[in-house]
Amino acid sequence: MKADSKQIKHLLNTAKGQIEGLLKMVENDEYCINISNQLLATIAILKKTNLEILNAHLHCCVLNADTNEKESKMNEISQILKKVL
Repeated sequence: MKADSKQIKHLLNTAKGQIEGLLKMVENDEYCINISNQLLATIAILKKTNLEILNAHLHCCVLNADTNEKESKMNEISQILKKVL
């Protein structure tokens, strides 16, 4: 992985903490909208993490790929974008 691993770990640990908080919210039978808002915040962090990883992939793995590998790398990105969009 070419992304900044310190930043990625920080983002994932933040998401992990939010998920642990979500589990407590569910166990405590908290208000649905509060749980939903916390879920959306967690999803946003995971999306940001994925974006950082994909951005690093584009700027390193794709740009530096050999000519015969570039098409394969572009197809990988295309498949990921289909899942995201």
